[in-house]
Amino acid sequence: MSGAALARLLLGGLAIAVLPVHFVDANVTSTRVYAQARERVVYASAFDDKYQPVPKLGPDAFVVREDGTQREVLRVTPATTPQSVAIIIDNSQAVAPAIADLRNALATFLKTIEGLGPVAISTVADRPTSLEDYTTDQKSLLEAANRLFHVPGSGATLLDGIAEVAKGVGRRESERAAIVVIATENVEFSHLQYQDVLKALKDSGATMHTIVLVNPAGSFLTDEARNRATVLDRGPRESGGIRVDVLAAMSFEPRLKELGTILKNQYRVVYARPESLIPPEKIEVSSGKPGLEVRGTPARGQTAK
Repeated sequence: MSGAALARLLLGGLAIAVLPVHFVDANVTSTRVYAQARERVVYASAFDDKYQPVPKLGPDAFVVREDGTQREVLRVTPATTPQSVAIIIDNSQAVAPAIADLRNALATFLKTIEGLGPVAISTVADRPTSLEDYTTDQKSLLEAANRLFHVPGSGATLLDGIAEVAKGVGRRESERAAIVVIATENVEFSHLQYQDVLKALKDSGATMHTIVLVNPAGSFLTDEARNRATVLDRGPRESGGIRVDVLAAMSFEPRLKELGTILKNQYRVVYARPESLIPPEKIEVSSGKPGLEVRGTPARGQTAK
């Protein structure tokens, strides 16, 4: 064998020996990239047992779990991005005795959340109806509140209203959004199943809050009533919101003022999620401190992974 041929053979063997080392290094790099975490955001409310927001909280006050696995909370700051608020009010015949209290409570709530973001108001007597489209004009909103009256002989279509509003919220571009339902436990005339309403709520990315005037004499024997009760219960729990029950219509005003204060004092919580091909099905935000209540939901508009 000539010297040149021998040299070519040795160089070829050297290249073959080196190649596996190059591929191993690439795989290690790929593994490291795959294991890197991506920052995710949830918006959370934190309050005490008197429904008063708790200020100046740090990462240790919040626990974020994805499909049951706790994630590292990196940063916590006050939420400053605008939050759109869609208010849904039951103004059917059944709420006639409470309509004056509802009107006053709505005005108080609007004043409390002034500056938070655009607000829309809708009613559900007979059919979902817009009382005021999204606006930040406080004068227009308060005028709409003064136009709130019950509709004689009407029935509530609360579930239709929630589903319709949720679909509208889903088309709006904002990192956070809330749906606030002010209702009583009365006859329901919607024919939607609770699964359909809860899906619309989940797809919207909004947090649902409910203030409910409980009615011990109310009947839950119909499918419509059971669907309504299920949405009013599961909607807040599954979307990271708050449900408050009141025993008298005069309690609407203080409870709505508390809710408005909580909404204006939310936190932006940043946590780490490992890179994954499959996004989590369930994200939960809870309290990391005794005596502190925490509710939260992921920021809207984030990619799934």
